Amino acid sequence: MPRPCPMVYSTFFLLFLPAVVSAQTNPGESRTAAQEQQHSGCLEAPAPDAPPSMCVPALAKNENDADTEAIVKPTAKIDLRVPEGTTLRIDLDQRTRIFRPGDAVHGKVVETVYAFDQPVIPAGSVATGHVIKVDSVTAVRRTMSYANGDFSPFHKYGVSFDTVTLPDGRQLPVATTVSAGTAQVVHLSTAAEKQKTAAQRAADAGKGKINEAQDQIHESWEQVTAPGQMDRLKRYVVAQSPYRHQYIEPGTRFNADLDSPISFGEIQRTSDDFTALASALPLNTTLKARLTGEVSSATATRGTRVEAVLTEPLYSSAHQLILPVNSRILGQVVQAKAAQKFHHNGELRLIFERIEIPAEAERAAAETAPKLVAQNSSASETRPELTHRGNVRMTGNIEGVDVDKRDHMVLDEEGGARTTDSKTRYLSTGVAILLAAAASHTDNEHGTVDNAGDPGVRTAAGGSGFRLVGALISLGAKSQPVSIALGVYGASSSVYTNFLSRGHEVVFPKDTPLEIGFGSPHAAAASQTKP
Repeated sequence: MPRPCPMVYSTFFLLFLPAVVSAQTNPGESRTAAQEQQHSGCLEAPAPDAPPSMCVPALAKNENDADTEAIVKPTAKIDLRVPEGTTLRIDLDQRTRIFRPGDAVHGKVVETVYAFDQPVIPAGSVATGHVIKVDSVTAVRRTMSYANGDFSPFHKYGVSFDTVTLPDGRQLPVATTVSAGTAQVVHLSTAAEKQKTAAQRAADAGKGKINEAQDQIHESWEQVTAPGQMDRLKRYVVAQSPYRHQYIEPGTRFNADLDSPISFGEIQRTSDDFTALASALPLNTTLKARLTGEVSSATATRGTRVEAVLTEPLYSSAHQLILPVNSRILGQVVQAKAAQKFHHNGELRLIFERIEIPAEAERAAAETAPKLVAQNSSASETRPELTHRGNVRMTGNIEGVDVDKRDHMVLDEEGGARTTDSKTRYLSTGVAILLAAAASHTDNEHGTVDNAGDPGVRTAAGGSGFRLVGALISLGAKSQPVSIALGVYGASSSVYTNFLSRGHEVVFPKDTPLEIGFGSPHAAAASQTKP
């Protein structure tokens, strides 16, 4: 019998080899390995339209989940809310007659209003309202007005703004309490004083009163020769008239305080947005704020507390928020001198020492403080949580302020405020005295004697006492005693007003706009700080 060929044995062994291996292997493990090989590492078959990349190793998926959990940062919702008491600064752009309640007033917002750190009412928004009251003139005030030749004394009035129209056309109904209007607002700054040299300051201190009066006359003459002479002349003549209408002129500024808050929705912030919150202020930082209450040299004493609120947010050089609006700026009065008789004017100096951020900002910073899940002991030290830094201690002085031009207020280098007198008070008083003396002389021109005096002198003497009415009475009466009486009254009134009466107080009304400079304190201001 022939022996089988070796090739036959080899073929037979190869055919039965998979079965033997399969019998020695776990059936479940065999199926799992086969499925993974068939579906490229997926335990289950993917959907027909799923890309191959959907199947990733289990270890890689766990690593991605951990990274996602690590970079997700908590957020906080902040209500963009303009609180009650916020001031809208509105300048009238149309002339309005004060005649009866209900007359319309129209103006524009001149300073942007912010909520937290977002502008919500831009400058240029239109504000409309109406006259709400026209008070009658008291008997005492009417008598004093008549004594000065004014037979139509101005009435006290009140206005209210009820609608603000944003540049995009949206209209916001508002309820406001409006302070008295300021006809001529001027901005005072310490920048010019700081730039002066010691020699210039010494020259200013030694400048004579006559030179100051000459400068004032020169400035007045430039105003007269500037364009619009006829309009100014017309207004001057109307102002001197005994009977005239009362108007609110364009440019008159009002501070309108909101009686109720306005909400502009919500925004979300993360911990990165509060990295610089309430951090130390950079040197030479200037903050824009407003006073929350009146401060006057007549009532304030050293140590009297003052408070202002921030009206514009402050950012770092990297544009990170340091202070949101409505942060409280706290300080005190370091010098107060009340006005005295013989026309000694008042003085006032403030210093600001501490800033407190709003409670809403502190809450949002606490909610967004990073809370990373630690993988091990060293991972928990990757970033500390944002600590409570609600107070910022700095030294600040007034570097700018908006005041009424009629207050004749000036700021010195350290931000101290004082009132000054008109440079022409010596000249005007001297002229009034000369006119009273000239009214007692007779007119001897053209070989005749006029006991009533020169008509021009009589007219001027009467005008110094009772303005246009006195001038007409003195000219028409042709009586020397009448002219003398009117001239003496005018000279006496000028002497008392300019030299004998009490001086002017320094008054910062509620909502006065301030520019507060924080940085290295001035030596004079720092030395006066109360411990």
